[in-house]
Amino acid sequence: MKDRYMAMLGGALFLLLLSPLSWGAEMGKFKYSEFKSPKRCGMCHQEIYQEWKQSLMAKSFTHGWDDVEYFKLALPHAMKLAKVAGVKGGCIACHAPLAFLTGDIPPKPPASGTRANEGVSCEVCHNITGTTEKVPYNFSYTIQPGRVKQGPRKDVKAPHGVETSQFLRSSGFCATCHDEASPYGAWVKETYREWKAGPYAREGVRCQDCHVSSGPGNAARGRFRKDVAHHVFHGAHSESKLAGAVDLALYTKTETVSPSSRMKLRVELFNGKVGHFIPSGSSEERMLWLEVWAVDSAGRKFFIPVDKKGFKGEGYTIASSDALAYQAMGEIMGIKGFKGIKRDGDVPNGARIFRKPFFDPKGRMTICQWYTANNTLVDYRIGPRETKVETYTWKVPGSIAPGSVTIEATLYYSLVPSSVGKFLKLPAAEYKPVVVNAGTLVLKVKK
Repeated sequence: MKDRYMAMLGGALFLLLLSPLSWGAEMGKFKYSEFKSPKRCGMCHQEIYQEWKQSLMAKSFTHGWDDVEYFKLALPHAMKLAKVAGVKGGCIACHAPLAFLTGDIPPKPPASGTRANEGVSCEVCHNITGTTEKVPYNFSYTIQPGRVKQGPRKDVKAPHGVETSQFLRSSGFCATCHDEASPYGAWVKETYREWKAGPYAREGVRCQDCHVSSGPGNAARGRFRKDVAHHVFHGAHSESKLAGAVDLALYTKTETVSPSSRMKLRVELFNGKVGHFIPSGSSEERMLWLEVWAVDSAGRKFFIPVDKKGFKGEGYTIASSDALAYQAMGEIMGIKGFKGIKRDGDVPNGARIFRKPFFDPKGRMTICQWYTANNTLVDYRIGPRETKVETYTWKVPGSIAPGSVTIEATLYYSLVPSSVGKFLKLPAAEYKPVVVNAGTLVLKVKK
């Protein structure tokens, strides 16, 4: 599967570098007055409006991390470096589409309360008519505001016109914003392409089937339907969506351990529920890591580092408190002598990290996706229906307390490295560890 995936991406990247692109053609073609406010739509679609209002789609511009990333990093960088100047509008095309479509670039910050704050609103998705690209990416949507709305149904009676849209129902619709190539030709978001190359696409399971699930509810003007599309868009920002997304099993061949002996542990991680790689999307900043600890009967904790496998680039997948990265942030922010911050944040030394590192033109690991020149050194994420097996060799301390010892394996996820969150003064909720899954074993200590 991975060979097919890489071949497909290689071909697409070849076309990207050699072909003229038409994406972004909608910038500045419209006026704010041509788009109704979400509140207007909510007058009839009350339940759907409330779901959307609580989603990340509604907060795509006002959300704390997106606000900081654009106004403290992407926008200043676009003003300094001609190569990345396009991200001044490119980021906004998907995070504040109305501002992009009206040419309000750069928009004022969220605190100003402009219509950019509406984020990805009803009028954006339900006015999109298609894409300029055979395989969509980089905000390549086409849009036509007006009284006729694009929808998934044929049996709709409404005060406005409704056109049944197969594109709205397709995964390609999502790809217009969830797949992206950097100004340097590196794929920095490829969730659609990961899905397309995997088993779920072959089985006809779409992005919408997981992220816009249908069920009983009220459609327009309180009309009950058995299959209303719920506009909650749960994904990586939802702890309930993350919980159990990856199965975890912990094994050992022995039921007893002896002081000063060595024992082998095995952790199997199976991605049986996610239709793309995990992490995906903005994977340059996502953190997914596995910690294994032993706790003896006296309550003392002993960290167990992962066994190395020896593949190319493995150092980026094993946590190190000495490794520094993200130097570009300091340069963009004008911090003299900035040497970087901890690459792995608070993840303990020796923990396995499932990541695909991004590198800037100077070869340094970065979270600035628009400044990514290469990210092909190593991809150690977990693909759809893939199993990763990690082994551990634990040297049991001679001082281990008698009785029993509990082995704990925990898979964690965070939206950004804790070091980045603290450096940029983000709310702690933006980088707190979320438990994806865990397993335990209780062994006897044999003296």
